[in-house]
Amino acid sequence: MKGMKKLAAAVAVGAIAGLSGTVFAADSSEPIKIPIKNWSSQIVMAHVIGGIFESMGDKVEYVPVDNQASFEAVRVGDITIVHEVWQSTMQNAYYNAMEKGGLIDAGTHAAETLEEMGVPNWVIEKGLCPGLPKWEALKDCAEAFATPDSGGKGRWLEGPQSWHGDVMPNRVKGLGLDDKWVVKFAGAADALWAELQAAEKEGRGTIIFNWSPNFTDASGFTFIEFPPYFDGCRIADGGSWETTGCGSPKGWLKKGAFWKFPKTHPNAYRAFSQLTFTTPQIGSMAALVDVDKMTHADAAKKWLADNEEIWKPWTVSVLGEGN
Repeated sequence: MKGMKKLAAAVAVGAIAGLSGTVFAADSSEPIKIPIKNWSSQIVMAHVIGGIFESMGDKVEYVPVDNQASFEAVRVGDITIVHEVWQSTMQNAYYNAMEKGGLIDAGTHAAETLEEMGVPNWVIEKGLCPGLPKWEALKDCAEAFATPDSGGKGRWLEGPQSWHGDVMPNRVKGLGLDDKWVVKFAGAADALWAELQAAEKEGRGTIIFNWSPNFTDASGFTFIEFPPYFDGCRIADGGSWETTGCGSPKGWLKKGAFWKFPKTHPNAYRAFSQLTFTTPQIGSMAALVDVDKMTHADAAKKWLADNEEIWKPWTVSVLGEGN
């Protein structure tokens, strides 16, 4: 399977490289369908990329979609692109869709990713769990993280269960922490940020699921150091209770596209394949919503207006100066 993945990626990269010397017809008048999921950077970036396409004369349609279902959706052409594919939790669905045929690799962002449980820095500064960020500290401080819904145990607040399934409950059990800790699932990403504010105001500890790049990169957040991740350590990947306590890997942030996209919208595809965002750039997109409280669409407009030097070269390389 790994060989097939590498071959599929190589073919896709080769196709992208081969576009550079080609003269293309105009893009189709059909809309480019961009997925809308349920976390801020993904939604703002969707509108940023949509704005870039619109600046090139393309039509755009935004389509709400479940995260895991999005890879099958792009494979069959119900959506055109996926623009924020996180290695640690999405690579299996991404590669499975690629191997079935219909989804092609469209390149990798500059940002390195991490999705993990952690604490705001003030939890460590106040000494609410001595020994953090090492996971072993969690054996002795659960009471400082109890909430009304945790049954007297310390609470881990995960993201929506649709994001990662039972990865975190399995981890708690695998580490032997289930007698002192319980995992609860947030209804949406906004609930994670509301918990950060509430916990600080109440002076209690909080452990939440978070990720980088995100707006919290600037505000101060520390990821817990769990046992190292390795392929197959999680239950869903064939692991055992002895290995499923493993943490999350650092990884890539990829883009993918429906295989017909380079044919129907050659100019937009070339710009999309060149497009790459860094950790600070993605964090700044999310901050416009989660800190500055802008709508996702308005945040994208502001980001595009403030950062033309970043994205304009991708359109100029395709359409030329003056476009």
